[in-house]
Amino acid sequence: MRPVRSSLTRSLIRCALFFLPLAPMLAAAPEPIRVGQYASLTGKEASFGQASHQGVVLAVEELNVQGGVLGRPVELLVEDIQSKSGESATVVKKLIARDRVVAVLGGNASTNSLEAAPICQAAHVPMIAISSTNPKVTAMGTYIFRACFIDPFQGAVLAKFARTTLHARRVALLTSVSAPYSVGLSRVFRERFTAAGGEIIAEQRYAEGDKDFRAQLTAIRALQPDAIAATGYYTEAALICQQARGLGLSQPIFGGDGWEAPQLIELGGRAVEGTYYSTHYSAESPAPEVRAFIKKFRARYDGATPDAVAALGYDAMMLLADAITRAGSTAGSRVRDALAATKDFPGVTGRTTIDADRNTSKPAIILTVQDGRAQFVSAVTP
Repeated sequence: MRPVRSSLTRSLIRCALFFLPLAPMLAAAPEPIRVGQYASLTGKEASFGQASHQGVVLAVEELNVQGGVLGRPVELLVEDIQSKSGESATVVKKLIARDRVVAVLGGNASTNSLEAAPICQAAHVPMIAISSTNPKVTAMGTYIFRACFIDPFQGAVLAKFARTTLHARRVALLTSVSAPYSVGLSRVFRERFTAAGGEIIAEQRYAEGDKDFRAQLTAIRALQPDAIAATGYYTEAALICQQARGLGLSQPIFGGDGWEAPQLIELGGRAVEGTYYSTHYSAESPAPEVRAFIKKFRARYDGATPDAVAALGYDAMMLLADAITRAGSTAGSRVRDALAATKDFPGVTGRTTIDADRNTSKPAIILTVQDGRAQFVSAVTP
């Protein structure tokens, strides 16, 4: 007697026969290239993390539309460090051990990169710091790179700007002692400014998260400096400007790329009008790479204009893709060697060359806040 097949069995057989010719194609689907990013998507440094993430996402989407890298799609895995100390090391361990990423992008604040870099170095996984300017970051090892300029260059730019453009001879310095970025930038600025004939008449200190700077500013006011340099991040910089103006300090106030965030103007309001800061690119640049990037960014993010951190995030991902392509492999050592050999890469933030210390050589931009927006003042090449 012949067995009776149920309708379910017949359907399963038909499905198997239908998919059998497709099996080779399904099996041949290329494995994605997994890239990790760690960033402060929440917390007090969220502006940095969100901007860099937007830039990285834009680059990944663009690469995948073009067929990926080495014929494989790029898969981005992101971890939020919540602007918390210690989180960078924790999430990067997870990205490497659990997710098996071939490279890591981040961080923004130098503190974050200094936590994560030893993890990547020990695992021989290339890391590109997006906006961490402290020189100690790339000193962590041969697998650690960065997409931005470093503080010795930025500090020299600010010192020259203070002396030649602001014509300042006596400057008061405000340093965040809890931020390696601020400490390093202040040190270089002090050295270069005094070497150029300037004088640091006071150096007041504070910690990240402080909200009252009136005691420091009152002490500065008594010395009547020509200008005030505040080398910390945008949250504290906005409050410093507000409180300085409230105390009658009308001198120019300036800082570094830690000021680069829309929140500087949102929090500081009229108090940040006429202030200056150094950064990595200007949205007003006529360069074709910049115009094309801004057009794509606005189309992707509802008309928003990208800041320098978003541009650096985009460049970091594109630098990595270029290195993997030239390496012809995702093997850590080969990607590292290709990154180290990068020369004249045409990025949004300028033509990038990686030097012997795995730092980038590229111009710095000085911006000023006028009429509620950041406007171009000058560009300074290395």
